[in-house]
Amino acid sequence: MTASTETLKQFHNCQILRHGKIVLEDLWVRNGRVVNPEKLFYDEKVMSNVEVDCKGALISPGYIDLQINGGFGIDFSNNVDDVEGGINKVAKGLLEYGVTAFCPTLVTSPTETYRQVIPKIKKRNGGSHGATILGVHVEGPFISPDKKGAHPENYIKQLDKGFMSVTDMYGDLQNISYITLAPELPNAMSVITELETRGIKISLGHSVANLREGEEAVQHGATFITHLFNAMLPFHHRDPGLVGLLTSDQIPPERIVHFGIIADGVHTHPAALRIAHRTHSEGLVLVTDAISALGLEEGLHRLGQLDIEVNAGRAYIAGTNTLCGSTADMSRSVRFFKEATGCSTVEALEAATLHPARALGIEADKGNLNFGAEADFVLLNENLEVISTWIAGQCVYTSKNTKPSDKTNESHH
Repeated sequence: MTASTETLKQFHNCQILRHGKIVLEDLWVRNGRVVNPEKLFYDEKVMSNVEVDCKGALISPGYIDLQINGGFGIDFSNNVDDVEGGINKVAKGLLEYGVTAFCPTLVTSPTETYRQVIPKIKKRNGGSHGATILGVHVEGPFISPDKKGAHPENYIKQLDKGFMSVTDMYGDLQNISYITLAPELPNAMSVITELETRGIKISLGHSVANLREGEEAVQHGATFITHLFNAMLPFHHRDPGLVGLLTSDQIPPERIVHFGIIADGVHTHPAALRIAHRTHSEGLVLVTDAISALGLEEGLHRLGQLDIEVNAGRAYIAGTNTLCGSTADMSRSVRFFKEATGCSTVEALEAATLHPARALGIEADKGNLNFGAEADFVLLNENLEVISTWIAGQCVYTSKNTKPSDKTNESHH
């Protein structure tokens, strides 16, 4: 097939988030990637086969969620009988919220759960079947029992055999992208070093680590903090704990410490969101930490080994007031974060797009609309509500409630 006969889509009457600015430009897509129109006109002398009138919408890169435990009644840690079916259901459901890629997250579980589930969650490209799977995020079981949150204490483990503890627990590591662990555990540093050499990202969380332990972990290869402020020591002026990594002067200069933050209005006070944003905005990554109750009505549900109760948009361990993951979706989180911090639209969107892509090291392909990047994006109205979601230049979701822009606007000529 010659270049000139491949479908070339021109998205016009739109604004685009590109290179940290919102610009009035058309978006050109071919072969699932964003292309440079100048080359098309001057070198190839080709015209678009398909035009999409975006009716003034804002085109943002698709949202990337690095921490999500499930949704739509599916809990990744408690769905061993039909892992693929559950993953498919969530991947498809997330398109509604503008999520084009995600890391399915497993909470602290028995080793047989990890060994049954992890091999069946393969990295794969997204499409009309659902969002791209970027690899599993295993959160636990190598965490602090003092900061267990909703993780069942009887399955929390030590790294007593060093790296062997990791392979004994999870089995094959090839589908894993992130591991959350507590850096104060004995042998944690050698484990972090070994994981980094294997290309697995290490996140610090569910931890009582002091700042020195956090800094040492970063020097050994940790690059992320799991849901900042939640399940860690609160900030103290004499030892700021893991929160202090946001302003530490002991971080290697070439390394950005990224941190996940839950902007659902429940887990993190708006003032705490403002502190995080104003302190270290380039490391800020919006995560939902959503559980099986995402997209479900209120009442009792199951998360991992525990019963949970959804009440007034909050998810608690049943019979307690312990929060256990959120019911927030990424689209709502972006809007809440922007409102709570007073940040720009660009900053709010990059916290859900460019920053998670950088954190995972995939920013050459995802999280932006640079020439050559994958054409995963969302069309948003002026309230940042999702009009439609696109993966590899194909429309994979259109909102019935948010106006306008969908496939019906494509005109062939």
